[in-house]
Amino acid sequence: MYSFELIGRDTSCKARLGKISTVHGDVHTPAFMPVGTQGTVKGLTPETVQEQGVEMILANMYHLYLRPGHSLIKNLGGLHRFMNWPRPILTDSGGFQVYSLASLRKVSDEGVTFQSHIDGSSNFLNPESVIAIQEDLGSDIMMCLDECPPYLAAQTQIENAVKRTTLWAKRSQLARKETGSALFGIIQGGIYPELRMQSIESLLDIGFDGYALGGLSVGEPADAMLSIVESSAPALPENLPRYIMGVGCPDDIIRCVACGIDLFDCVIPTRCARNGLLFTNDEKVVIKHARYREDDRPIDALCDCYTCRNYSRAYLRHLFLAGEILAMILNTIHNIRFYTNLMEQIRRAIDKDTYSKFMKSRIGRSKLTEKENLTKF
Repeated sequence: MYSFELIGRDTSCKARLGKISTVHGDVHTPAFMPVGTQGTVKGLTPETVQEQGVEMILANMYHLYLRPGHSLIKNLGGLHRFMNWPRPILTDSGGFQVYSLASLRKVSDEGVTFQSHIDGSSNFLNPESVIAIQEDLGSDIMMCLDECPPYLAAQTQIENAVKRTTLWAKRSQLARKETGSALFGIIQGGIYPELRMQSIESLLDIGFDGYALGGLSVGEPADAMLSIVESSAPALPENLPRYIMGVGCPDDIIRCVACGIDLFDCVIPTRCARNGLLFTNDEKVVIKHARYREDDRPIDALCDCYTCRNYSRAYLRHLFLAGEILAMILNTIHNIRFYTNLMEQIRRAIDKDTYSKFMKSRIGRSKLTEKENLTKF
């Protein structure tokens, strides 16, 4: 069964240590979840993902609903068995994907009508069906369907999104069955603190197993995002997990942990790996650059991953320029291990009550800007 235990906190800030327990194992927080949108972390076997220290992954209900279908996955034993992942899985509700399909969807209080990006077929999802689909998948943590407005939406549009998200959250809570899965509510409100507080208060009245800050990292300046996190996190229950959705720059993770955030997910480590951007403790390595042509060093001498223990920057550059699949595999192994190692360092610093010192020493070292997150290198 699902539970959350608050283990400790740092006295110099709001950083905290915790443990999420599920039937598929424990997750030590703060934690980062690699994104396995289609039931796979791109480029890696599940065994390899586990070897990097990953305790929980995120899979996307929207994509699995469209292909291969939740009924098929249920009939084949659920998502854990289907993808051979024995550890916890959090499934997103599809709200962000619906937001991304602006020209292909219609949103009402009843639910969302949209065209499949795969074959153009018409589909309808509502809060009840989203819960039923996630229960068929066998998620350890389910997310309520929410409306995620764009960053530059008018305030009235964001107000309406908060109201609709609350309505959907109530229906989601009523729809869930006693499966042992946790259900998290999603807070909306854009960059308006008063709307965020309104959303938080409404969701607290309903009651969930955890709370997520949604609608961030959608184009707003990093300072605006951090301001919302700083004001919102203290209003959330201390005895439940706090999750910020889609935030994955190393500096943003470090800052948000200081605000009391426990869970993170993002495509940054895997997408950057496929595009040739590799993280280290001192620099960002754009592996196609000519400077690495004869570089016999590993990506990061301090990294213990398989890639760094066995391959040089020169070899990885060769593979990347040759378009070899192995380049994406080895790059992804390293970036995922960089993120799990970062979270391990974060947890150690909190445990030693030195998180503020750790944060000052680490901010800026990744040299990754928001603009670069999704850029090809």
